[in-house]
Amino acid sequence: MSAPPRIALIHALRHSVAPVEAAFARLWPGARLANLLDDSLSADLAAAGALTPAMTGRFLTLSAYAKTCGADGILFTCSAFGPAIAACAEALAPLPVLRPNEAMVEEAQALAGPGGRIGLLATFAPTLAAMPAEFAPGVDVLPCLAEGALAALDAGDAERHDALAAAAARRLGGCAVIALAQFSLARAAGAVAEATGLPVLTTPESAVRKLRRLLEGERR
Repeated sequence: MSAPPRIALIHALRHSVAPVEAAFARLWPGARLANLLDDSLSADLAAAGALTPAMTGRFLTLSAYAKTCGADGILFTCSAFGPAIAACAEALAPLPVLRPNEAMVEEAQALAGPGGRIGLLATFAPTLAAMPAEFAPGVDVLPCLAEGALAALDAGDAERHDALAAAAARRLGGCAVIALAQFSLARAAGAVAEATGLPVLTTPESAVRKLRRLLEGERR
């Protein structure tokens, strides 16, 4: 009997670790997880205002290390670094490498249907600069920043984080579905759903579902 797959989780925010581990516990408890964290990446991106070649090099180093550790697949949890993650996927092909949002984007587009608007909620402004381009051309995406929520989470006030996320989500009226654009936002899914009455998708659960389909399909 083959060993369960080893999944490397690469994080640029320490708040992303718990939500994705919880999603694996619910949806794929047999997977073996390895967490790699460099939370200076998010701080450096915020300071620089744009992705730099040096940051991309750091992602390539992290992903190469994950491969040497025997990863069967890699899941990035940092939504604001799309081009760097694409470089990693190209360098490590055919190893399955998932961008943090790709599975949720696919699910949101399917749920919204043709002409449906997708509300995109984030607490980290660079995410809203990068992520709308991941949706198919012509998809109606309404970005929304929950200002102050990430700072509250950094300060240890998770309840305020969730309340600010829910308050911001109320501005997404008219949407068919709300997509929570960061792994750290997954903890607020219930509050956002209650505040809006809309379906809410989270990046970790969507990503775990897709990665499991990919890897279990390979093993058949």
